[in-house]
Amino acid sequence: MAATQRIATLRITAAVAAAAACAAALAGCANSDTGARTDRRTEGGAEGPKKAAPAAPGSAVRLIGDGSTAYTGRQPHLPRAERLRPGQKPPQFVVFSWDGAGEDSQRLFSHFRKVAEKNNATMTYFLSGVYLLPGAKKDLYHPPQHSPGRSDIGFNDAEGIRDTVEQLRGAWLEGNEIGTHFNGHFCGSGGGVGQWSVSDWKSEIQQAKSFVKAWKTNTGLKKADPLPFDYEKELVGARTPCLEGQKNFMRAAHDLGFRYDTSGVNNQLWPKKKDGLWDLSMQLVPFRGHSYEQLTMDYNFMVNQSGTVHGDPGKRQYWGDQMRDSLVAGFDRAYKGNRAPLIIGNHFESWNGGVYMRAVEQTVETVCNKPEVRCVSFRQLADWLDAQDPKTLEKLTGLEVGKAPEHGWDTFLADKPAPAPKKDASAPATTS
Repeated sequence: MAATQRIATLRITAAVAAAAACAAALAGCANSDTGARTDRRTEGGAEGPKKAAPAAPGSAVRLIGDGSTAYTGRQPHLPRAERLRPGQKPPQFVVFSWDGAGEDSQRLFSHFRKVAEKNNATMTYFLSGVYLLPGAKKDLYHPPQHSPGRSDIGFNDAEGIRDTVEQLRGAWLEGNEIGTHFNGHFCGSGGGVGQWSVSDWKSEIQQAKSFVKAWKTNTGLKKADPLPFDYEKELVGARTPCLEGQKNFMRAAHDLGFRYDTSGVNNQLWPKKKDGLWDLSMQLVPFRGHSYEQLTMDYNFMVNQSGTVHGDPGKRQYWGDQMRDSLVAGFDRAYKGNRAPLIIGNHFESWNGGVYMRAVEQTVETVCNKPEVRCVSFRQLADWLDAQDPKTLEKLTGLEVGKAPEHGWDTFLADKPAPAPKKDASAPATTS
């Protein structure tokens, strides 16, 4: 199930294991989770997230439908969003996200869960719904403008579904977000997502949900543990295949209660709402060794470096370093400048010998442990944005790429007006 999509563009803690055991047993054991992770990176600026209320005890577990999913209370390790104090510098948010997330023989889903945990990060995993649909049941999928059972990324088998569900379960219990990358991944002409209507998108979204909510029925794995969340409530955002079809998707998503979209291309600026959703699109960052900027996605680096997933082995080390250095350059520009959230998109892949996976991992290790940095999911970023004073967000969105406030953050985000510029002592006096 390696990600071959064309895009223009286990280690579980003792607390998590206890929560999983509660969900599996559906009994009255008390949840041992103590709330959000502690953010230690607070020196000289924004406070880390406050501890959230503990998740609901095991007695609150309620199976949904055929038991593929379950209500288990508030998500563990989900920080409570705090409004900035007057004059407080905003934290530097970084979002690492994965398109078509699933666990296959590469074991990259489980690997990056460990990377996130080790570096005090949470991430967003955009699940492709057909990764929870076995090939034998493929005709249950009715893709818009295509015949039933059609998918450009295929379907899964029982082992792949079992492994993917295990990762989704653990990831959510660790505070990560489970979004959607929809289903069949159709791009270009001939019924691609860019040609879909609002009603087509609503059908695609509902089917993506249905495959998650009925994976036990569709696989026959009746005794497996449920996913510990209600996907109707959990699913609040997405990235479209190939970054196509955003306009009609956003109309459908707004009607269905989504909160954000990340299907576009932006500069490194503070997010605004578009059609009622937070526009959290990926961004352009300095492309090391070039005069132009590059989109923050592994696919785009690969296309602009080798043009193939099997490029020259002698250049692979350089390509991986180039992607890492470009992402870090984009981070530094925001961290030292306007503090705009950095949005990064990836796939679980092994293109060019896996150099892009190495680049992402090294970027996580480089940026997520710095002071005032929060590596979060899209949902957590949307929570924080919603918690802010609209006047504060208006000021932030006025900052240019890489430009910090001229008179400092304490003045820029203070309740009082900025001071008048200091008079040049060497200038001659004037009279009125």
